[in-house]
Amino acid sequence: MKKHILITLLLLSCAHPVLAEHLGLDQLLRDVKKSQGIEAKINKVREAQFLAEKNTQQELLQATLAELAKQERLSAQLKVHLDTNEKKLSALETELKDRSGVLGELFGVARQAAGDLKADLSQSLVSAQFPDRISQLNTLSDSKALPTIEQLEKLWYTLQHEMTESGKVVYFNRQIEQASGKPVDAKVIRIGSFNALSEAGYLQFSPDTGRLTYLARQPESRYLSLVEDMASAQTGPVAVGIDPTRGVILSMLIQAPTALERIQQGGFIGFIILALGALGFSYGIFRLINLTQTGQKMNAQMNASTASADNPLGRVFIAAEQDNSGDTDNLELILDEAITREIPILEKGLPMIKLLAAVAPLLGLLGTVTGMIATFQSISLFGTGDPKLMAGGISQALVTTMLGLCVAIPLLFLHSLLASRSRMLVQILDEQTTGLISRRAEK
Repeated sequence: MKKHILITLLLLSCAHPVLAEHLGLDQLLRDVKKSQGIEAKINKVREAQFLAEKNTQQELLQATLAELAKQERLSAQLKVHLDTNEKKLSALETELKDRSGVLGELFGVARQAAGDLKADLSQSLVSAQFPDRISQLNTLSDSKALPTIEQLEKLWYTLQHEMTESGKVVYFNRQIEQASGKPVDAKVIRIGSFNALSEAGYLQFSPDTGRLTYLARQPESRYLSLVEDMASAQTGPVAVGIDPTRGVILSMLIQAPTALERIQQGGFIGFIILALGALGFSYGIFRLINLTQTGQKMNAQMNASTASADNPLGRVFIAAEQDNSGDTDNLELILDEAITREIPILEKGLPMIKLLAAVAPLLGLLGTVTGMIATFQSISLFGTGDPKLMAGGISQALVTTMLGLCVAIPLLFLHSLLASRSRMLVQILDEQTTGLISRRAEK
């Protein structure tokens, strides 16, 4: 019995997992069936909503088609109206063209004149005093429509205003830009449409900024002195330099190098020539003054009763007075010796001045050769496409030649003057000693 019970329990324990599996499948079947019922209800609700909205969408479609038909009819009406207006516009343009006739060409000339005048006014000095004139011409020059009477009158007035102001000399206050860009208030003198001046010098008009600016470099002092006279004048005619080319000549003047810049173009050799020339001139002037003073003392000695040792003639007379032999030949030898001592003093410095006069052109020739060598080097490196690259060497060659001649020619004249002055003094010594020997021989 116990054995049968154990076998039964063992069979039940072995069949228990299969029983659990059957229980899970039944639950899954019940869940699937339940979910199918829920989905069926949802689908019924959706189908009902779709059927309800189907009627609404049909109504909207009918309304949209009706609106489209209405807009198409309106478009056809507008197209007919547009075609009619285009025909009317074409007819009116033809009528306007027929009625305007040559006025179209006249208005075209007016617009062209306004454009040309605007370009001229942008460069005119008068615009520095009246800066708002150009804006009045923009409408007329840029518009494609027919100009009005008012615009034509403004064009005529602006032309007349420019012509009138170009013949006036006026004073007005304006801000002027310095070279640093800082504006300063100053009194401006405008001479027609040619020049603008201030107490500090000439001004230039900048079309880009519409302002007056000081020139980066002012012309020579003789022109600036005229500006000062013009600025300080109250009434009456005043001499002043005017540039009739409206700044072209003035720009060329300020670009021309000064004398110092010319000398600097000569380089090291040019400074050597100038140094030698200054030495020769200084010493030559010193010798000229010395010979002049010596000549004055010799003239005074000829009229004096006693001999003085401060001049060559006096020293010759003192040497003659010291001879007590009474022999004429001995006196002649003494006087010749005294004159021989004085001649080198009177001719002192003449060889050096002559040497400097001869060396200066040679140094100029040396500078010419050096400059030409530099020019040929520039040509070999950069070619002949840009003349500015060769300008430095050519300037050195020409400037040194000029400096050599400028030094040599005056030194030659100075040497000739000193030589003639010394010969004259030596001649006076010869004449006086000859007279002295004659008087001794008579005794």
